[in-house]
Amino acid sequence: MASPYWVKTLLKKTFSSRFMMARMTHLPILGRIIEKALFENDDIMYLVKDSVVAINQTLDNPGDMVLPSQVLEHFIVNSNYRFIMNTCICRESEDCQDYPVDLGCIFLGEAALDINPKFGRLSSVDETLEHARKCREAGLVHLIGRNKLDTIWLNVRPKEKLLTVCHCCPCCCLWKVIPTITPRISERVAAMPGLSVTVTDDCVGCGACTNNICFVNAISLENGKAEINGECRGCGRCAEICPTQAIQVSFQGGDSVESAINRVHGLVDLT
Repeated sequence: MASPYWVKTLLKKTFSSRFMMARMTHLPILGRIIEKALFENDDIMYLVKDSVVAINQTLDNPGDMVLPSQVLEHFIVNSNYRFIMNTCICRESEDCQDYPVDLGCIFLGEAALDINPKFGRLSSVDETLEHARKCREAGLVHLIGRNKLDTIWLNVRPKEKLLTVCHCCPCCCLWKVIPTITPRISERVAAMPGLSVTVTDDCVGCGACTNNICFVNAISLENGKAEINGECRGCGRCAEICPTQAIQVSFQGGDSVESAINRVHGLVDLT
């Protein structure tokens, strides 16, 4: 049976305590219990923004360009069931002033049929593609994968039949807990395969990329130059904000999008 609508109110009231919960995951016994209960078998991926990906070759036909957003579009088109949430609980809980609250998550797969209709609506392929496009235009970053926490609060099963697609802002995203939560959990949220984010010699050390831009605090100024550490999940926001275009996002190898699609296919059954 789907979760009642009051569960959303409860989540909103407890959302601010997520960093305390994240710190608790480092405790020897309690941390393992939280990990198994809420994050077991999670596998989630940030999809870097299309607009910041460097293309290392000239294309005769721009239509041949392979873009990260095509990963999401692939699953929207090929899923039998699609559900759009009325609001983003993260932004609603934080009373976000910078990004649209009404652009909620997308859920794909048979388990989405059991979501309480008060949370949103079942949607067509075209409606869902349009929703995803609006999210990108609003500056949000897609995050896609299997997220046990969603199956719990929505009270839908099985987890192998639900694909979560979040549209994240840097100020309210649930996964801002990555720097705080135990690495056993944080490593389940990853960048796209083959993604590389580098700082070039054009960096002037202005610090624009360090001002509440990175989801996971992976970028800082060192000796007057931006440096990106291993916590980077490849969202691409730092490259987008850089006034000198000194941060480059690229893929190593030509099959990164295909690899991302294959990875997600291994997590969920969308038929």
